[in-house]
Amino acid sequence: MDGEKNFALSDLPGELRKRWPLTADGAPEPPRYLTSLSCVDMADTVTAAMLEAYGIPVLRLHPGDGDFGKLILGISGTGTDLYVPDNLYNDAKMLMEAEPDDDLQG
Repeated sequence: MDGEKNFALSDLPGELRKRWPLTADGAPEPPRYLTSLSCVDMADTVTAAMLEAYGIPVLRLHPGDGDFGKLILGISGTGTDLYVPDNLYNDAKMLMEAEPDDDLQG
């Protein structure tokens, strides 16, 4: 999945298809690469959950043979590439770069 090239709503898995925003002409918003994260420390899962909590759908792809590792071992040895809708990329980037507010940490 490389952004706008050959991307269709049917390319999105299950529930993500329902949450993915559409452009004015009804086509799915193109996915934009956000970052690559490790699966070993669950950074990919935590980051995706945080973005989803803010209403930003996340497409997770495992490069190379990562899908096989995810299937067999439960984690991808090649990490996870996170993609977000192009129109929400700036919001996602700001959330990723935000410093935690220590006053809210209990």
